[in-house]
Amino acid sequence: MNQQFELFEIANPCIGLCQSNKKGYCFSCLRSRTERQLWHDMTTEQQREVLRLIAGRKLRIEQMRQRKDEQLGFDFEEIPEIGELF
Repeated sequence: MNQQFELFEIANPCIGLCQSNKKGYCFSCLRSRTERQLWHDMTTEQQREVLRLIAGRKLRIEQMRQRKDEQLGFDFEEIPEIGELF
């Protein structure tokens, strides 16, 4: 396979607010425990794959939040009509 020359290192997605959920995924960068531990030893291609996985995780989280908001049935942007009291 033809390897592409990298001019720049892929930046670590860590934003310094590390806290993991029960499954070991960081709430901030969305990487697994293993992905965080091995980041500096990964090849550029492996790091790209982790970034692709992070993007998918972000999308699933947003979809879950949207479904949850739809289930609640609240629309905070909409102002309810208030009829005259007198």
